[in-house]
Amino acid sequence: GKTVALKTVGLLCLMAQAGLHVPAEDGSTLTVFDSIYADIGDEQSIEQSLSTFSSHMSNIIHILGQATERSLVLLDELGAGTDPVEGSALARALLTELLRRGITIFATTHHPELKVYAQTQPGVANASVEFDAKTLSPTYELTIGIPGRSNAFAIADRLGLNPRIVERARSLVDPRVLQTEDLLREVQILRDEADVRLRSATDQEKQAEERQSELAAKVAELEAGREAALEEARRQGREEIQGLRDEISSMRSWLAKARVAEQISQARAVLAEAEELDERAEESLAPAPVAIFRPGAEPEVGDLVWINSLQAQGTVTAIEAGHAEVSAGNLRLRVVLDDLAVREPAAVAAGPERRFRSDIQLPTGGNAKPEIHLRGMRVEEAMPELERYLDEAYLSHLNRVRIVHGKGTGTLRRLVREELTRHPLVVSVSPAGPREGGEGVTIAELIPR
Repeated sequence: GKTVALKTVGLLCLMAQAGLHVPAEDGSTLTVFDSIYADIGDEQSIEQSLSTFSSHMSNIIHILGQATERSLVLLDELGAGTDPVEGSALARALLTELLRRGITIFATTHHPELKVYAQTQPGVANASVEFDAKTLSPTYELTIGIPGRSNAFAIADRLGLNPRIVERARSLVDPRVLQTEDLLREVQILRDEADVRLRSATDQEKQAEERQSELAAKVAELEAGREAALEEARRQGREEIQGLRDEISSMRSWLAKARVAEQISQARAVLAEAEELDERAEESLAPAPVAIFRPGAEPEVGDLVWINSLQAQGTVTAIEAGHAEVSAGNLRLRVVLDDLAVREPAAVAAGPERRFRSDIQLPTGGNAKPEIHLRGMRVEEAMPELERYLDEAYLSHLNRVRIVHGKGTGTLRRLVREELTRHPLVVSVSPAGPREGGEGVTIAELIPR
C-alpha cells in the first residue's frame, strides 16, 4: 500500500494543477508545485549494467540537481537494494539534504532507523499504511503520526511456513526490536479504539445539536403563541375598558341632568364603583414590570422582590441555604435566590412608621359635605382623612354622612367600619342600600351637636 499512496499523492497534485476534480473533502488545499520528481519502481538494466541500487541512485542524483523549494519529490523504497546499514545511513543523509533545501518530500522505506529519524527530526513525520495480516492484503488506510510495524513473521506464518522456522527467526531478532513492534501494535489497537469512540462521540454531539435545534424551534413557537395570546387578551381588555368608559360618560351626562338628591347620591355611588373597576382593569392590562437581577443585590428578609420565573411580586419572609421563602398574596413560596430581583429594600418597602390618630382634631371651618370619597387611597392616607372629616361633619351639624370607600379587596371597607364603630362621634354604622352603593358605601349616624 505504500507505493499506491505515493503514486496517489503525485497523481492528485498533477490533476489539481490541470484543473481536474480530486477526491478530497470540502476545504482541502493543495500546494502548487513548479515540478514533480519521482523515483518509483525498479529500473535496473542489464544492458547498462545497472543494479537496483544503482538505478535508484542515478535517479536521485538527477533529482538533486534539478529540484527547488517549489518542487515535490517522491522516493519509493529509499535506501533499498544495498547493505541495510549503509542504505539507511545514506537515506538519512539524503533526507537531511532535501529538508535543508526546503523541498517537499514523500518517501517510503522499511528501515527502522528512518522511522526513528522521522520521530526525532523536526519537520519530518511518520505515516503508515495499514495491512490486514489475516487476508494478506493492504487496507489502503493511511495513518499519520504512527510508523508502520513489520508483518514479515505474521505473513510467513500465514502463508504456511513451518512454525519452528518462524519462531527460530523471531528469536534471532533483537528483543528491543520485538518490544518496539509490540508497542506499535498496542498503539495501533488504542488508536482504533479511540477512533471508534471519537466517531461515537461525534454522532452523539450531532444528535445533541439536532435535538437542541428542535427544542429551540419549539421554544420559539411557544413564545410566539404566548405573545399572540397576550396581545389578544390586551385587545379584548381595551375594548371592555372603552365600553366601560363610554358607560361612565353616559352616567356623567345623566348625572348632570339629575335634580333629585337621592338620584344624585345613587349615581355617584355607581360612578365611584365604575371608576374603581376602570382603574383595576387598566392596572391588570399594564405590562408586567421587567425586573433585572443586579449582581451583589442579595435579597434580605422584608425586601419587596420580583419572582422572574412566575412574573409575580412578593415579600421575603425567610432566607436559608440559597433559598428564600416569599409571601405572594395568599401563597407562600420557596424560591432559589437567583430567581429573585430586589424591587425595594426592606427599609423602603416598610416606609416610615405611621400611627393612626386617636385624638379629635377640630377643623377651622364647619361646611362639610354629606359624603367623603376614600376610594383608591391607601389605609395610611384614608384613616387620618376619615378622622378629619368626622370632626368637620360634626361641627357642620350633619347627623348622617356617607363614606365611599369602594369594594376592592375589602380591607379598606373593614378598617373604615371598625374605626367608625369605636369613634366617639358615631352613633351607628350600617352599609348603604343597594340603590345607594351597597357594600362600596358605609352610612354613619353622628351624635347631635
